[in-house]
This record gives sequence, C-alpha cells and structure tokens, in this order.
Amino acid sequence: MKEAINVIRKIAAITDKAVLFHSATGKDSIALLHLMHSYFKEILCVFMYSVKDLDHVNKYIGWAQRRYKNARFIQIPHMAVYSERRIGFLGCEQNPNQKLYSLSDLTDIVRVRYNIPWAFFGFKMSDSFKRRLMLRNYTPDKGDYDLQAINYKSKKAYPLSVYKNSDVLRYIEDNGLIRPEKYGLIGQSNGCDPSNVEYLLWLEKNSPGDLQKVYTVYPQAERLMFNYKQKEK
Repeated sequence: MKEAINVIRKIAAITDKAVLFHSATGKDSIALLHLMHSYFKEILCVFMYSVKDLDHVNKYIGWAQRRYKNARFIQIPHMAVYSERRIGFLGCEQNPNQKLYSLSDLTDIVRVRYNIPWAFFGFKMSDSFKRRLMLRNYTPDKGDYDLQAINYKSKKAYPLSVYKNSDVLRYIEDNGLIRPEKYGLIGQSNGCDPSNVEYLLWLEKNSPGDLQKVYTVYPQAERLMFNYKQKEK
C-alpha cells in the first residue's frame, strides 16, 4: 500500500483533519481508515444509511471507534434515500417535494458543517468503468499517481485508486482487521438495498432484527421476499 500511504501523507501535510466516507462493513473503508489513522489528528467518518441503526452495521462502527480513538462516526441518509422518499419507493414514507442530493452535495454539506475541507473516498478504478473514467480525469500536482488519486481543486482524495479487491483483502488479512461483510453473492457493503432479495435473505439468516427494521421503513420489501420464496418452492 505504498502508493496509498504516499497520497495520505501528502494530504496530512496540508491538514490534520479529514472526512472519510465510510461504508462500515466494506473492505475499502475498513482498509482506508486503518491506512489513515496514523496521519490525522481527527477523522470524521461519514456512514450513509438507507435504514438507520442496523445492528450488524453498528457492530462494525463500534469496532472502528474502539480501535481508532481519533475517528468518530456520524450517520446521514444515503443520497438514494432522497429520491426514494420522493417516489415512495417500496412503500417508504413519501414526500413528492423531497429535495434531491448527490454525493457531491452531501460531501460539501458535511465539510462546511464540520469545517473539514479534505474528503477521502475508497473508490478504485477496478470498481467499474465509470469509476475508472472519473479517477483518470484528474490533473496531477506532483507525480504520476496523483492523476488517479488526488483532486486538488475539489479537495478529494482516493488513495486506493489503483488497487484491486484482492490487494485490499490481503491488506486487511495481513493487519488483522475486522473482516468485511459480504451479502450473499452480490458483495454489497454500502448501506442496504431493500429491493435486493439476496441482501434480504442475508439479513433473515444473520440479523433478523435488522430485517424487521428494513420492513418497517420499506414495507413492500416483505412482499418481494414472499414472492421470491413462492417461486423457489
């Protein structure tokens, strides 16, 4: 993780505080917080939820806060929640006048509210074609790696940019960090997707109390599960 550490050091030379958008249960966030914790006086971890206070998510947040004394977590609605509220997605409480927010909007809101200008993300070029295009379009300041890792103009950093999933998992294993969660075959770790049956099945098996919380916010998700199980009979 030499390249990632070099990126982190460059930002740490500018500021002693950083915002980290942290998915709680995801491998990239787990690795990135560990990489960052030695270089900043304060790390504000932002977890974006679809359903707040899920027990299995809070377990990961609690682990991180106990291990890294300079890290604190706040929870805000995921940007998808705002569009879901506007249309009443899966029976959630509807507000046709709900204002919509992008990740960029939420990042700016958090940075202004907590007066921390630099934000970190666990995005990698290997995640998707869209991510690859995004991360390759930055103007470097010093060194070739900055091209994919630091946007000095927007004050956003992506230290894991050039790494692959296998690199991140190996780093987690080598450093004895908490194992990331994998929801069935989808490997989803950011928030929750109440429309994905694999995610609901994982909750039913591993955290049934959380499944009920999802049903409370998205009542039609229960119908999805029912229909899936009927087809499987």
